[in-house]
Amino acid sequence: QLRLVESGGGLVQPGESLRLSCAASGSTLDSYAIGWFRQAPGKEREGVSCISSGGSTIKYTDSAKGRFTISRDNTKNMVFLQMNSLNAEDTAVYYCAARSVTTCGIGFSELRYNYWGQGTQVTVSS
Repeated sequence: QLRLVESGGGLVQPGESLRLSCAASGSTLDSYAIGWFRQAPGKEREGVSCISSGGSTIKYTDSAKGRFTISRDNTKNMVFLQMNSLNAEDTAVYYCAARSVTTCGIGFSELRYNYWGQGTQVTVSS
């Protein structure tokens, strides 16, 4: 059973950066596409980014393009989300999730993701 644990969240000021990590255990990650999602207070969870199992395909939602970078290190069973130029609208609980296929597919439907972490809080505030 694949288990995912996020870390790296915290409180930062607008314009600062954070790097989130997603550590996997129970199985190797090299057969899974991995997505990052977030849920802001009072809002539905939304997709942020996805990376295919080998890292050759990467997708971002419009809110993440140009500011966030997803990457993975399958040798360490880790996926990362580098977030730059953070603003208050990025405040949310961030989740990593795994699909039991190698590709990201179309869109960011949560139904396509089989395993979820518990989330890490990111707060952007001055």
